[in-house]
Amino acid sequence: MIKILHAADFHLDSAFHGLTPEQASSRRQEQRHLVEELIDLCQSQKCDLILLAGDLFDSDRAYTDTIDLLIRNFSRCPVPIFIAPGNHDFYTPGSPYQTAAWPENVHIFTSPHVQTIALPALDCLVSGAAFTTPRSQSMLENFSADKSAKYHLMVLHGEVDIPASSYNPITKEQIAASNLTYLALGHIHQASGLKKAGKTYYAWPGCSMGRGFDETGPKGVYLITIDDAGPQAQFIPLSGRRYETLQVRVGDDPLSAIMAALPADTQDHIYRIFLTGPSPSLDLNSLYEVLSSRFFSLQLRDQTIPIRDVWAHAGEDNLKGLFLQELSQAIASDPKIRDIATLAAQLTLAIMEHREVPES
Repeated sequence: MIKILHAADFHLDSAFHGLTPEQASSRRQEQRHLVEELIDLCQSQKCDLILLAGDLFDSDRAYTDTIDLLIRNFSRCPVPIFIAPGNHDFYTPGSPYQTAAWPENVHIFTSPHVQTIALPALDCLVSGAAFTTPRSQSMLENFSADKSAKYHLMVLHGEVDIPASSYNPITKEQIAASNLTYLALGHIHQASGLKKAGKTYYAWPGCSMGRGFDETGPKGVYLITIDDAGPQAQFIPLSGRRYETLQVRVGDDPLSAIMAALPADTQDHIYRIFLTGPSPSLDLNSLYEVLSSRFFSLQLRDQTIPIRDVWAHAGEDNLKGLFLQELSQAIASDPKIRDIATLAAQLTLAIMEHREVPES
């Protein structure tokens, strides 16, 4: 049996656009802490090796503090670490991969052509390749695993079944033909689950930390255990703040509606809240002043339907006026239908007036 810690897309030293400079600096420190957490996890899980599938850095340059921290933590790691540079942190003269004094247990792939390292003590071969520019053709084409060892692993940064991709486009046919035991991939920022093509298993663990609202929810790494039955993948979340989105139908009392919808653990996280449904005119600034202390960072988006505008033409001598008059009378007869009737009025008026239909 062999145990692998598969991680990718740390994007260390990211800019964290959308946050204040102080918040962005804090988040970069949190990113560095994840490196310590990774090595602690490797030790606690008694892993045999670590595969880092690219974009460890957010660019081909890095802060000295970041490099020092990596070297310090990689040095205390008791197992081999293999790094396949990606499209953000591509291997190039002057990059940290070329200039830093990495510990002996760290192997960095430096060529766009597949290289292979033998680990006889594990009866294992580890192959990989590197982006050497921000784009790359397929690195897996015509590759077939060497069967001289029990396990043949590969670590790459790339995409699968996206033929027009400029980021190491791999096909499922290439994965199947490779006959690898496990292909550790990076580049996709959502955890994929364990996949299979032919006899080869592959996966993306996703990014280690969300950096925007397109990367919501828990982020982490895969613990891959391979025995005679084949690989198994366990997703292990890493600590750190999350990006989350929340949709709240606010009604007549927006603040109470938002407070009722909030989870208990918002203090450490970054939220974008979409305010929806029929509602009086919102004062976003006032809401933000009351709510912002409950979050690391908060954004409010007003997608409500302004009630006062919906009924402005009720009673006019035309189809629009008659329609609104009928709805308003229905509300008078049954106030419980006000929200749904107001929404119906808003949607119908948008269609009548050839406007974009608002989200509900």
